[in-house]
Amino acid sequence: MLGGFLTPTSGQVFLGGKEVTAMAAAKRATTTVFQDYALFPHMTLRENVAFGLRMRGVAKADRLTKADEMLTLVGLPGEGGKRPHELSGGQRQRVALARALAVEPEALLLDEPLGALDLKLRRQMQDELKAIQARIGTTFIHVTHDQEEAMAIADSIIVMNRGTIEDRGTPARIYSNPATLFTAGFMGEVNLIEGVGRGQEIETPIGVLPLPAEGPVTLAIRPEHVSRAADSPLCETRVSDTAFFGTYVRALLQAGSEQLYAHLPPDSDVAVGTPIRLSLDLDKVRVFPRAR
Repeated sequence: MLGGFLTPTSGQVFLGGKEVTAMAAAKRATTTVFQDYALFPHMTLRENVAFGLRMRGVAKADRLTKADEMLTLVGLPGEGGKRPHELSGGQRQRVALARALAVEPEALLLDEPLGALDLKLRRQMQDELKAIQARIGTTFIHVTHDQEEAMAIADSIIVMNRGTIEDRGTPARIYSNPATLFTAGFMGEVNLIEGVGRGQEIETPIGVLPLPAEGPVTLAIRPEHVSRAADSPLCETRVSDTAFFGTYVRALLQAGSEQLYAHLPPDSDVAVGTPIRLSLDLDKVRVFPRAR
């Protein structure tokens, strides 16, 4: 809808303050970067980047000069004479980005552009996208199913569920204080524990928590807010699985019929079967009403 390929069933689309709902895609000041690069294999990198300018009737010398400027912007100076097959995946994605930016769009639409890259390269490209956006100031609208990617690069996040906006805000607010239970479960790993509010406390399968609530509720507890303590009033659990992630140990804890994950210090002695008495950072627990 933003690019003009679908017409919204209701509402309007504004771009740079101008209403463009009925405007054809070719006439909108938007360009798109795709997941599969969509570069022309028979063209040089310079020709690929200059293609949009060529379609707009820009003189050859001017468009090739602009293409070289864009290739320099994305970290590929002097590479304009190469062809796409000579590049790595990350370099091809940079060329696709340069091509989209060459026509100076008001909004750049990025359709899961880093999905085909390996983890290390994806994180490198995240940093580069942020740096380029900060340098040129163009609005980037980045669609991704990778929640960590969204939090790493966005100034503002919109969480959607079946076409409806569930939440919108800064990455820190969306993650730490989600507006809905869907957002809490979608943005990062979370333990969902059901309980019953009794005024100033909540009865749960892992113990009574001194949190205000009335009636059936669902608690959203991030794994990093679960820890072990010798004198905690909460129940004792046993470690049923562990995984080492360098900066923390991800432990799966069994508390009766409940399971929950904890991110423990990397030097934790938590072999399978280890008993752990739960402790929670109650200030970080989020409570949502549950349908009766």
